[in-house]
Amino acid sequence: MDAQAKKTALRGITYGLYVIGTKVGDDVNAFTGNWVTQASFTPPLVAIGVKKDTTSFEGIRDSKVFSVNVLESGQKDLAFAFFKPVSRVGNKFGDVEFYTSTTGSPILRDALSWFECQVTDVIDRGDHALILGEVIDAGVHREGQPLTLAETGLFYGG
Repeated sequence: MDAQAKKTALRGITYGLYVIGTKVGDDVNAFTGNWVTQASFTPPLVAIGVKKDTTSFEGIRDSKVFSVNVLESGQKDLAFAFFKPVSRVGNKFGDVEFYTSTTGSPILRDALSWFECQVTDVIDRGDHALILGEVIDAGVHREGQPLTLAETGLFYGG
């Protein structure tokens, strides 16, 4: 296989940029992710990819819940805030305020919209796990255009 052709082809996949949250024991955690897609209408299923050697993966695997916060175009700094571990103090990750709903996973007040999922399946292959979750709650804070990875100038693809 031509390694450069593979990289170029995989970089042609379009991605959003999301903040994905979960419960970790009695605490909460969140990270920036871009492998998110709807997988079924009935029931409403979403698939996410999560790096396996992380606290977030352990939290999702153990709690069997996660939230996805849809960010707005222009919220690059908010997305970047969750590339590295962020400490929680009360109902904030740094300066980012959140609340919880059905699953106890964090929902960012400044996100465009959000949904929460109950994990139905975990496929453990490679350096990431594919997690399938049924959407059990959702909300919209405001209308707007979602943030995309292309807008940030970053590329993802192997």
